[in-house]
Amino acid sequence: MARFSVYSECMLIVLRVLFRFALPCCLALGLSAPASAAMVRVLTVQGAISPASADYLLRGLANAIEDQAALVVIEMDTPGGLDTSMRDIIKAILASPVPVATYVSPRGARAASAGTYILYASHIAAMAPATNLGAATPVELAPADKPDADKPAADKPDPNPPGDAKTRKAVHDAAAYIRGLAELRGRNVEWAERAVREAVSLSASEALKLKVIDLIAADLDDLLQQVNGRSIRMDGQTVTLDIANATIEHVGPDWRSRLLAVIGNPSIAYILMLLGIYGLIYEFSNPGMFFPGVVGAICLLLGLFALQVMPISYVGLALMILGILLMIGEAFIPSFGALGLGGLIAFVIGSVMLIDTDHPGYGIPWALIVPVALASGLFSFFVVGMAIRARARPVVTGAEQMIGARGEILDDMEHEGWARVHSEQWRVRSSVPLKRGSAVRVRARQDLTLDVEPDPDGSQGE
Repeated sequence: MARFSVYSECMLIVLRVLFRFALPCCLALGLSAPASAAMVRVLTVQGAISPASADYLLRGLANAIEDQAALVVIEMDTPGGLDTSMRDIIKAILASPVPVATYVSPRGARAASAGTYILYASHIAAMAPATNLGAATPVELAPADKPDADKPAADKPDPNPPGDAKTRKAVHDAAAYIRGLAELRGRNVEWAERAVREAVSLSASEALKLKVIDLIAADLDDLLQQVNGRSIRMDGQTVTLDIANATIEHVGPDWRSRLLAVIGNPSIAYILMLLGIYGLIYEFSNPGMFFPGVVGAICLLLGLFALQVMPISYVGLALMILGILLMIGEAFIPSFGALGLGGLIAFVIGSVMLIDTDHPGYGIPWALIVPVALASGLFSFFVVGMAIRARARPVVTGAEQMIGARGEILDDMEHEGWARVHSEQWRVRSSVPLKRGSAVRVRARQDLTLDVEPDPDGSQGE
């Protein structure tokens, strides 16, 4: 027992020495756990700026803020896109506590229209060689060309763009928006306004010379090397980037963003909506099949969800639905093709008017409208017509099909006897006497007894 007490005291002394001297020495020598390295999050946008790309970028920025990233790089190659999606992205960049660098890449890429606004809004604007930016005039509101004598000087933006009051108002609003972004980031304000009013564009080298962008980088590694140590003004404070040993994380679109990108394609949304409408029509024409109704409801909801985030024309949508109804009405009301032809014309015009924008990447091509219109016409004239004719045919199975069937009396009878109907022997009743071999017609059925009457045609029964 005494030995155990001595041993315990020795161990306590050793532990005290370790905690008092050894641990501080380890901390002084830098043997503590290494600090986490800085992290750079890379997001990639290719194609039109759409609700899907906006959702992807917004969630990517939110995750980067949550993970305390040192820098977010947006690699971008876009012809432009929707104004609402662009403004959502810019708002997220302006509110981000993490610096955002927009990099027009790879070589041959562009940041046109909405991409120019996003580039101006970013803390760092960079481009790869052989890229371009500009042409930021709202496409559907772009003014028509004026005669050469009326054009403004090349060094001055036109203060009064041509067009009606609505067009001038929209152009002035877009110019003021990009001008505010340029002033916030200390970039070329005059050229930004010209990009909106005159739809001018610049190459990467010209953009750097005019101080539209901050730098030109050959690739992502070159970009990170150039921005390392750069001071950025954020919320009234100066932040110096320290990403010399940063880890690079590429985050691509997840399944949700890819699904939104697929159904957000105007052509796909157009097809989904039509499949939904025809599926429901087929279900209503043949109740109880369930599969066309379920698939049609799902497709219709997906199509309407995709269309509600797009600039659609409700007049075009109404014309499409009217056209479908008119083509279906042709099967019910014989109009010698008037309803069907009118419905086909309304459907085509509505399809052309459905997407109310001229932005690149949006709109329904004629190569899709024409085949779908022809298929819709054939579907309405033949398939729906066949379904309606099938419903109008007499019943050929079950108890109901016995009504009207012809038969032959097997023996002389006063009021009840036996007859052969459909090659079967049935107990029959009649209000008048019938002789053997008489032709009769079934007028009612009660359990296993048939009520018959003489066949007015006098033909031989089955």
